[in-house]
Amino acid sequence: MDTTQEVTTKLAEPKKTTQVTGSVALLEGLIAEGTETIFGYPGGAIMPIYDAIYDYKEKLNHILVRHEQGATHAAQGFARTSGKVGVVFATSGPGATNLVTGLADAQIDSTPLVCITGQVFAHLLGTDAFQETDVINITTPVTKWNYQVTDASEIPAALAKAFYIARSGRPGPVLIDITKNAQMQLFDYEGYVPCNHIRSYRPKPIIRNEYIEQAAALINNAKKPFILFGQGVSLGNAEEEFKAFVEKSGIPAAWTILGAGAIPTDHPLNVGMLGMHGNYGPNVQTNSCDVLIAIGMRFDDRVTGRLDKYAKQAKVVHLDIDPAEIDKNVKADVPVWGDCKETLPLLTKLITEKTHAGWLAEFKAYEKIEKEELIEPELNPQSGELTMGEVIHQLNILTKGEAVIVSDVGQHQMVACRYGKLNATRLTVTSGGLGTMGFGLPAAIGAKFGAPNRTVVAVIGDGGFQMTLQELGTIMQFGVDVKILILNNQFLGMVRQWQQLFNEKRYSFVDITSPDFVKLAESYYIAGKKVTERADLVGSLEQMLQHPGSFLLEVMVSKEHNVFPMVPQGCSVSEIRLK
Repeated sequence: MDTTQEVTTKLAEPKKTTQVTGSVALLEGLIAEGTETIFGYPGGAIMPIYDAIYDYKEKLNHILVRHEQGATHAAQGFARTSGKVGVVFATSGPGATNLVTGLADAQIDSTPLVCITGQVFAHLLGTDAFQETDVINITTPVTKWNYQVTDASEIPAALAKAFYIARSGRPGPVLIDITKNAQMQLFDYEGYVPCNHIRSYRPKPIIRNEYIEQAAALINNAKKPFILFGQGVSLGNAEEEFKAFVEKSGIPAAWTILGAGAIPTDHPLNVGMLGMHGNYGPNVQTNSCDVLIAIGMRFDDRVTGRLDKYAKQAKVVHLDIDPAEIDKNVKADVPVWGDCKETLPLLTKLITEKTHAGWLAEFKAYEKIEKEELIEPELNPQSGELTMGEVIHQLNILTKGEAVIVSDVGQHQMVACRYGKLNATRLTVTSGGLGTMGFGLPAAIGAKFGAPNRTVVAVIGDGGFQMTLQELGTIMQFGVDVKILILNNQFLGMVRQWQQLFNEKRYSFVDITSPDFVKLAESYYIAGKKVTERADLVGSLEQMLQHPGSFLLEVMVSKEHNVFPMVPQGCSVSEIRLK
């Protein structure tokens, strides 16, 4: 018997290839990633991509903004309400540099974006060609990752890597700069393969059970534990896990402005907002608790006030997906690295079910003081000029905590964050870390595309509105149903408040004149109305909300009304002022 066997090696069948341009490969990749909406503005260096998208109108919805910064903010709004990656197109030179503010905003607020910029031909790089800028070096500090493509064959892999980096771990913006020759070049396209691993990139740190056990021991032995939660809960889609942890532990929980909505604002253990203009109790009690549990938040200076006087009496447990945030500002006694969707259930399993009724009552006592001295006069004034607080209060009543509230930056932002009622997650969109005036209007446009079945209300000040009001043209052209609520105090209000309190009322260049906003809206075929009297407020808000399509409502509010409470700069959180 012949014991030898003939071994034959079957050659792998060659992959099917198709000759396509780099532009077509890019669009096919976007579709494969689930992209449906793109915010952008064409130009010479990205023209091949725009020529290609002409044949993809049935698959890709391109929204022509009026400024590239508006595209990034719209993509941010889209990402924040949908939980998906926002996509932006822009050309080279000024088109690319106009993205920088939005990239910086997205970077500091952990918002996933993929921005595609056109670039001059590869052979012209470094020659100061028309509309050439070194967009890679310009955007390196404000992106999670960026890359320049000079050959079409690189596009599928670069795009897959971009989406993976943007959405994984701690999310953030990425940018791909594609030279014009690469957009036009034909190459053998073998299809698009999504990325789920990059060597040397670990988006989630390894969970260490010993730290989970140490955290549970601290929490179980605590007499006055306190939870601070940020946007990391929502970014991790961990709302249910977080709620289970809060309810089993019985620990009072307070939120950063980006964390709002992770649990409903009327939840009995939700004790309010942290920070410079946050609620009285949460700020004071930060310096009274014995264990501080920070979840998905980064101890921003607006939350901590003076670090040398911040929670020095407390043991600190810090849960975060980004190891760089641990010990960066506040030293953690127990660092819990990992995705909170994974770490919270492990921690919840080990903690003892408690109520902490006496400790919670202390928060209620501070809440009672704040309500009597500040909140009630702010939300229900009986005379005088309209306040921002009463406008937001009436908006809450009418929307029942179910609308998406997009706020710009300033006093109105703090009021909207303080008093907004949120019954679900992803209902608040604002510029947190960068504090970008002009964010509100374009972000609201994107938010509506991200949550098409929800009412979207943009709460904007008269100053911020004038920074990006050109995006009314985007609303007009694409019929975006956004309700625009301008709270007009005829000042750059937040700066004016500081000048009043700390610069002896030396009001230096904060008195701002505005156009007739209602007529401006009408010129864009958007209905509008102006309110000056309290008696007209509720009816006008109802008219805005019930109007079929976009509507601009300008409400004239008190010129020199200040936002309190306030932790003055250079003070500790326990030195918060009610007036």
